Amino acid sequence: MELKRDIYEKLLDWKKRDSHKVLELRGARQVGKTYILNKFAQENYKTFLYINMVQTTGAEFLACLEKAAAWEPGMPRKEQPLHDAMRLFDERFQDTKDTIVVIDEIQDSAKVYSLIRQFAREFSCDFIITGSYLGKTLSREYFQPVGDLDIMILDTLTFEEFLDAEGKRDLYNSVDLYGKSSHEAYDELKRYYDLYCQIGGYPAVVKTYLETRDMEICQAELDRVIHIFTEESQGYFDNVLDINLFGQLLPAVAQTMIREKKGSVDLITELSKIVYKQESSRLSKKSINQAIAWLYRSHILDFCGKANDCNPTDISANSRFYFLDVGVCRSFLDMAGADLPTLRGIVNENFVYIDLLKRVRSRKISGTAPMFGLYKEGEIDFLVNSRENYKTYGVEVKSGKTEGKTAQLLLKDEKVEAVYFLKGDTYGGIADRKVTVPIYLVGRMQFDFVKEHTPGSS
Repeated sequence: MELKRDIYEKLLDWKKRDSHKVLELRGARQVGKTYILNKFAQENYKTFLYINMVQTTGAEFLACLEKAAAWEPGMPRKEQPLHDAMRLFDERFQDTKDTIVVIDEIQDSAKVYSLIRQFAREFSCDFIITGSYLGKTLSREYFQPVGDLDIMILDTLTFEEFLDAEGKRDLYNSVDLYGKSSHEAYDELKRYYDLYCQIGGYPAVVKTYLETRDMEICQAELDRVIHIFTEESQGYFDNVLDINLFGQLLPAVAQTMIREKKGSVDLITELSKIVYKQESSRLSKKSINQAIAWLYRSHILDFCGKANDCNPTDISANSRFYFLDVGVCRSFLDMAGADLPTLRGIVNENFVYIDLLKRVRSRKISGTAPMFGLYKEGEIDFLVNSRENYKTYGVEVKSGKTEGKTAQLLLKDEKVEAVYFLKGDTYGGIADRKVTVPIYLVGRMQFDFVKEHTPGSS
């Protein structure tokens, strides 16, 4: 069963742009990086060379490199040893724009990773590198070719891609944001959203659902994906204490999401207290720091900033965690003992966070990460500073009919242009500077409301 991924169009654009840079495709384990690259390469190039640095092809390519680069004093130097290595690896290789070389799991070879600059500058053909654990490349022996890389990120399936697999994307694209479509259309999308929040977007889990429609089997598949990531990650840690820490850390992250409401001053200290069941020590905090950095680089977790006094220029970084897949989020919240209303509320926030993170990456909103806001002892779930109209907006993720005291204060004190209320039990609407949108349509929202355009505004 083939799942259509939106990143395919971005890969086509990259090929057309012909930047002469190596493309690095980032993403978590089992999000479908290898699959989408194989499909892209086979459908758009005459010659496709695939090298996997943790499989036989990786060892073979290293042997080709060694043979092609062999040199002794007094011998004439070879003009293009890397080209020779490619031909030794595969006689079909031609250095033209009709050829692409994909190097998978490149983090397992510092030698090959350190050749990226040469791949970019000495070849005409296209190169794409990828790996699930690229955090390994931050080690000293890896040369960082920053100026020679284009970067894309492949996440787990979005809600829109999940709907595509169910044949419902046209419904998603056509329904009105503010309640002008039929109630049946919104109710149908809400049912799919509730399903998506349970299974998440890992391709193997989505395929399992499409084939079985059995939530227990889907949970078992998600548990398998998490187990593979945990086991493989442990192979990159030398210290046995760090290895043992890994199995405890993600449930502890979920506990911090349940416990805190105004952002932690020191997430690492809080985590170390949960994991080690005692006052945190310098050693425990160092281990937690390393493991969290690994989870961040492996695209399992990301951070949310805190806007003090709801000022988008006064940010305390890394004040809250979010998972990068709602199915994983729900699974660990359940493991941490969250009650159902709390679990649903956090999963809904996590869903919105992931959408905002993509907007940060594409520079549609400001910051290095999404942010929530504190104001007069209260909190707004998210604060958005638009880079398209340079206005600031509040975002409240709500399950009931309440509008939130902080949201009201922000509007009254002119701290935000408008507040967007994202709810599951609504069909949408606009009243004054309060914009209500069904939460599952957040991907279609534009932060473009301007109060001057509101009837009756001064």
